Amino acid sequence: MGVINDYISSCPKTHQDKLNEIYAIIKKAAPMAEEKISWAMPTFYLNGNLVHFAMGKHHIGLYPGASGVENFLDSLGEYKHSKGAIQFPLDKPLPKKLITDIVKFRVKENK
Repeated sequence: MGVINDYISSCPKTHQDKLNEIYAIIKKAAPMAEEKISWAMPTFYLNGNLVHFAMGKHHIGLYPGASGVENFLDSLGEYKHSKGAIQFPLDKPLPKKLITDIVKFRVKENK
């Protein structure tokens, strides 16, 4: 079992399916990225950090850095966000295409 799977297993069972879903989306968008834990969060790394994700109380946070948020501001709509983070509410489906696009953008940026 990998370090990201260990992180997901340590989270409440009620949220593990959604965490596994975001993990799979990111892994598919960046299959060459190294997986690790950084800043106590699952991290995908390719020539530097690509993205982190983490369990929040009512959301899953995606941390693509400032450029990963800034370049997708027009697509974030209803999602709470800050300079380097986006919050996806646990009670709504994950925006798979948006997450994929952000991760692929970060891969290109880091190459």
